[in-house]
Amino acid sequence: MKALQDLDIFIRTAESHNLSATARALDLTPAAASAALKRLEQELGSQLFVRSTRSLRLTPQGEQFLEQCRPAVQALQQARQQLAVGEQALQGVLKLSAPSDLGRNVLLPWLDAFQQLHPRVEIRLQLSDRVANIYSEPVDVALRYGKPPDSNLVALPLAPLHRRVLCASPAYVAQHGAPTTPQALADHACLCFMLGEDVHDRWTFAQGNAPEVSVRVKATNVANDGDAVRRWALLGRGIAYKAQLDVADDLAHGRLIALCPGWTCEPTPLFMVVPSRRQLTPLVRSLRDFVAQRTAELLAPFSP
Repeated sequence: MKALQDLDIFIRTAESHNLSATARALDLTPAAASAALKRLEQELGSQLFVRSTRSLRLTPQGEQFLEQCRPAVQALQQARQQLAVGEQALQGVLKLSAPSDLGRNVLLPWLDAFQQLHPRVEIRLQLSDRVANIYSEPVDVALRYGKPPDSNLVALPLAPLHRRVLCASPAYVAQHGAPTTPQALADHACLCFMLGEDVHDRWTFAQGNAPEVSVRVKATNVANDGDAVRRWALLGRGIAYKAQLDVADDLAHGRLIALCPGWTCEPTPLFMVVPSRRQLTPLVRSLRDFVAQRTAELLAPFSP
């Protein structure tokens, strides 16, 4: 589709102000990229760029066309990708990053089911509670709790209403009792997560329309791995403040018990993060839809 390529060259050049950079990115010669812009201007009957030996900037007509053109081209590119998906099976290598507990105990079986549906898909999975830099690391997609502060990233919601949950094993509750208010946590052993040197020992709760309550707990055991915190909780070593997805199966089967009824813990929405919308390939979109559906099913018993 030469017309679509011409429009893509126009958009890239308008964003970079550099025709040579656009040509290199698309593996074209500068002459071919320049010819595409001239062809587009002739078809529109309007000059889109003011050219000089050192600069390339949009004309007012070019700025107006860019505003209307960009979303239209994105829609056309997505439509072409979706048609391609209809004609051939999903395939390719997907480099994915996820938190340790979510990845090991929840995501792994989901990825196995996804690959059974799409056997030509290969997975490269990185599990770490350290936030991966998807600009510099070999990662296509990252699953993250909490919306990323970098507004340049594209964050697709997977579980927008997800929260943390206060929980402990039946053995711990039988021996030490169950706190009924956040303030009562002062009398209990608590299991905390650590990122770098930062120990997450301040836990937040809400009740109805009352102001939030923030409690600093006594961290008896601390780990820089969310899975280790969950395992300590299962062993009865103390109370954990965990992402609900990480412990949903444990809660459903009685291995852990939710504490402080009537109180809600802090929101922890789950997102799928990609560097830009160009990375929203049919494979990534299919995985996003698959994980979002499985997430909703897992959290359904705990919905208010």
